[in-house]
Amino acid sequence: MVMTIDSTLCTACGDCEPVCPTSAIVPHKGLFAIKADTCTECEPDFDMPQCLETCMEDGCIVPAE
Repeated sequence: MVMTIDSTLCTACGDCEPVCPTSAIVPHKGLFAIKADTCTECEPDFDMPQCLETCMEDGCIVPAE
């Protein structure tokens, strides 16, 4: 499973981008997006996705469906 950013909730603060260990978070149309082909949900290095830990907007970063 990979994470995704809800573009309607993203404030483009950029806090999530530097904490991503696989550099899967990239600027996209003034906001941020997660590249599904490189997102690992921070496994096996962390117990929880680091972007999710960092994001201040509830529900902005969620598992992709």
